[in-house]
Amino acid sequence: MSAAMDTESTYSGYSHYSGHSKKAHRQGSRDRHKSPRSKDGSRSEKSVTIQTPPAEPLLGNDASRAEEGQDDNWGETTTAITGTSEHSISQEDIARISKDLEDSVGLDCKRYLGLTVAAVLGLLVFFTPIAFILLPQILWRDDLEPCGTVCEGLFISVAFKLLILLIGTWALFFRQPKADLPRVFVFRALLLVLIFLLVFSYWLFYGVRILDSKDTNYQGIVQYAVSLVDALLFIHYLAIVLLELRQLQPMFTVKVVRSTDGESRYYSLGHLSIQRAALVVLENYYRDFTVYNPALLTASKSRAAKHMAGLKVYNVDGPGNNASGQSRAMIAAAARRRDSSHNELYYEEADHERRVKKRRARLVVAVEEAFTHIKRLQAEEQQKAPGEMMDPREAAQAIFPSMARALQKYLRTTRQQQYHSMESILQHLSFCITNNMTPKAFLERYLNPGPTLQYDRDRWFSKQWTLVSEEAVTSGLQDGIVFVLKCLDFSLVVNVKKIPFIKLSEEFIDPKSHKFVLRLQSETSV
Repeated sequence: MSAAMDTESTYSGYSHYSGHSKKAHRQGSRDRHKSPRSKDGSRSEKSVTIQTPPAEPLLGNDASRAEEGQDDNWGETTTAITGTSEHSISQEDIARISKDLEDSVGLDCKRYLGLTVAAVLGLLVFFTPIAFILLPQILWRDDLEPCGTVCEGLFISVAFKLLILLIGTWALFFRQPKADLPRVFVFRALLLVLIFLLVFSYWLFYGVRILDSKDTNYQGIVQYAVSLVDALLFIHYLAIVLLELRQLQPMFTVKVVRSTDGESRYYSLGHLSIQRAALVVLENYYRDFTVYNPALLTASKSRAAKHMAGLKVYNVDGPGNNASGQSRAMIAAAARRRDSSHNELYYEEADHERRVKKRRARLVVAVEEAFTHIKRLQAEEQQKAPGEMMDPREAAQAIFPSMARALQKYLRTTRQQQYHSMESILQHLSFCITNNMTPKAFLERYLNPGPTLQYDRDRWFSKQWTLVSEEAVTSGLQDGIVFVLKCLDFSLVVNVKKIPFIKLSEEFIDPKSHKFVLRLQSETSV
């Protein structure tokens, strides 16, 4: 009796977690999401869970179908959406996000302010040589010395140089910005300051030596304007070197690793700042990395949770308690089960590959039959009147039901159903029919996960990234620098390595060393 009471008190004093008890699992989930309360009853930390909305179903709502009796293969054809979320942020994080959204308006104002300053400075630069030539003609025209053929040739030179400068400025600077960088671009700001100092110096000299004294040598004034245009052309050449040519030579190799699934790529970069290197990495990420699919990570997480739930730990008060031997035995049994988990992983992956191959084969056959039906419809439509021809959209809607179920099962098995809606599939199918593409060309998008740019624009266009770096983001790349690009779902870890200096040596090989002598004997038949 006393032993039973001791056992009951031990179980009531300590928590007992079991992987086979759903009620205990749900209660543990609620306890983990509860915030600790202080003595006055208020929460010491507020948190909120953000759950992403479910993806658009491929063939409509299957809620009524789930209420019916389940067949033997319900585990393969049913998609279960749990109520938990992988992303939890605190109330302070929400306040910080709202503050960042408010600050984004300020960042837009700063960006437009910079564009306005650059545009005003560009207009000042373009009209300054013209003003240098026209002001003497307007203010003291009668006192100017006559300027013959030389001045007319200088007029043509100024006109063509300004035209070339205008076209070059438009091609180099007037381009749609690709991103909003956190800091100013140092080289571009340096060029703007240099142009401002040059124009200010020319205006200062022009006002002191020409306007005040009313210089009558008009040919010298025109040559002065020509020298300004020449200086501006040299600055434009300097801008091309600093902004475009300097970064072309590869100097660093960066390794980009996605933090969730470990997918990685390597890129070669030149002399860039950290923020511009981050911009290049993101541009290549949307093109080279496969789309991020968090559903592929749920299998490993559920397997780890199952093994942790099977581990029972007991806290024993006294060294003489009889429960210590039992707890050690249970821990040893759980360790033995954990050691055999590789077999479970092997058979689980083998079963998943088998189901994927089966769904893939059914999908390929269904699509080939649908495209064969399309060819038959096209042959029948050619015999009809021109006004009765079927457009590609109607043809896609006609053959889509024959492949819809096979495609739905394959996308659910490979966990891609959230990336392909029925409307996007119909558009892709009509596109393939319009361009007379084969079934393999149609299936390429669904059999192999593509890059992020392949999918809907709202999945990547509105992404906001945060650059985290110990070094200043305006400093250049160096060997061993590591910076992180964070978004809501995952992060990209970038490791920079410098390309080593390569020394090549030449070794001379004497051509005579390749010669040999063939000695023939008399008894040979050669």
